[in-house]
Amino acid sequence: MHAKSDSDVTSMDTSSSPKRAVYYVQSPSRDSQDGDKSYTMQASPVDSPSHHSRASSSSRVSGSYTHRKSKALGWHLPPPSKVIQEDDDDLEAYYGPLHPQSLSPFTQICIALSSFSFLFTLFCFIIAAASTPFKPSLTLQSLTVHNFYFGEGSDITGVPTKMLTVNCSLRMTVHNPATFFGIHVSSKAMHLMYSEITVATGELKKHYQPRKSTRMVLVNLQGSKVPLYGAGASLTGLVDNGKIPMTLLFEVRSRGNVVGKLVRSKHRRRVSCSVAIDSHNNKPIKLKENACTYN
Repeated sequence: MHAKSDSDVTSMDTSSSPKRAVYYVQSPSRDSQDGDKSYTMQASPVDSPSHHSRASSSSRVSGSYTHRKSKALGWHLPPPSKVIQEDDDDLEAYYGPLHPQSLSPFTQICIALSSFSFLFTLFCFIIAAASTPFKPSLTLQSLTVHNFYFGEGSDITGVPTKMLTVNCSLRMTVHNPATFFGIHVSSKAMHLMYSEITVATGELKKHYQPRKSTRMVLVNLQGSKVPLYGAGASLTGLVDNGKIPMTLLFEVRSRGNVVGKLVRSKHRRRVSCSVAIDSHNNKPIKLKENACTYN
């Protein structure tokens, strides 16, 4: 029943599967002896669909096969995911969290506001430091005496003394050297003094000075019936000679709004100037530069 010729087997195989290549392997029969070796034929389809399915599934079972093989040989390999997890735990213990959580919207807003406040404050400090060197420049030009009267009188208590009435005007220039902001200029009371007695006062009107500009200002100083008391005796001889030494003292203040009212530039300039008034002449008295000090 099992005896078939090679031609019959070949014809049967090729007819049943015409599209597959077939080859044959001869192996000795286990029942045969050394002297009588018989061979059996086994067909091995090379390009059969089952062969492709086995080839494609070989990669899927390779892992399980390796695990079974290592288990059979006594090897104990941890799962790959566990090894990676242990490595991540070691790195997190040394370096900190490897996957930090994202910040909440409230935290992000707080960080943004803090950063903006810091940058804006730094900007204001830089602008304030840049505006510090720009002090207003003052130059006294001349003093003109319009009225000068010296005579006898009495103070408010009725004590007789020498009295002095002075009416004069001071001409001066104010220069704003700032390149990016204007200034508001004003002054405290100006004092025209004789022997430490204020004989006339005035005040610079507040005004706005644009950036990089120069302005001529005129200040009126007046004193009416000022009692001189003991200083009146020394003034009598000077009036006759026509030259009365006096001192002009005042302070000019400037304020510049660099960044609105948040950053302001403030400066003060104290001026002291010596002048000799001619009681018999109302021409402008030119004030020399070396006769005045600006602090």
